[in-house]
Amino acid sequence: MGIGEIDFDWLLKLRVAVGRCGEMDLARWWNTNRQLGTSGANVLGRGFPRTHFFSQARSVIAVAQHRCAQLFDPPGCATLWNLTEEVEEAFDSNWESWLDQAARWRPFFEAVAGVQSSDLVATLEQLDLVTRGEIGALNQLKRPPDGHAVEIPDLFDGQRGVVAMLALGFSFGKVSEPVIPYARRSGA
Repeated sequence: MGIGEIDFDWLLKLRVAVGRCGEMDLARWWNTNRQLGTSGANVLGRGFPRTHFFSQARSVIAVAQHRCAQLFDPPGCATLWNLTEEVEEAFDSNWESWLDQAARWRPFFEAVAGVQSSDLVATLEQLDLVTRGEIGALNQLKRPPDGHAVEIPDLFDGQRGVVAMLALGFSFGKVSEPVIPYARRSGA
């Protein structure tokens, strides 16, 4: 699987948007409260005036990743928070360039801070992170019978569509009841 297919700026935005929708003041999927909202910006902005948005993002992504792994972490599968080792290393290598371009990211993080709804599909669509086709593909998935996870039928091969489904699949969750979308890895 080539990592050249993944737009890491888009992946960061996707993770941040899902992270925001899952916070305690919205869907209550993980134990962060308004960290990506205006409260988090106000608190962290004092200590990290230029890069606080990225501190907020790293924190929520880490908490969401941990919480989802606690609930559902099958071997040989990819989730939004854990794609492959190669992809995660490439993702992590982008933090410095993102920090160097912090001003460019301000409008996105401010839009995320303004999210007041746990309607994940609407949020991802409003932030222009998913296409109508990807939303249509979500409607083809079946609700998970066990209530904990939903399998994306396509293998994870680094393609945008599968990553988008790994984000959109969280919409099967309910308040305080996350559903973890996953896809089998192509090499597993």
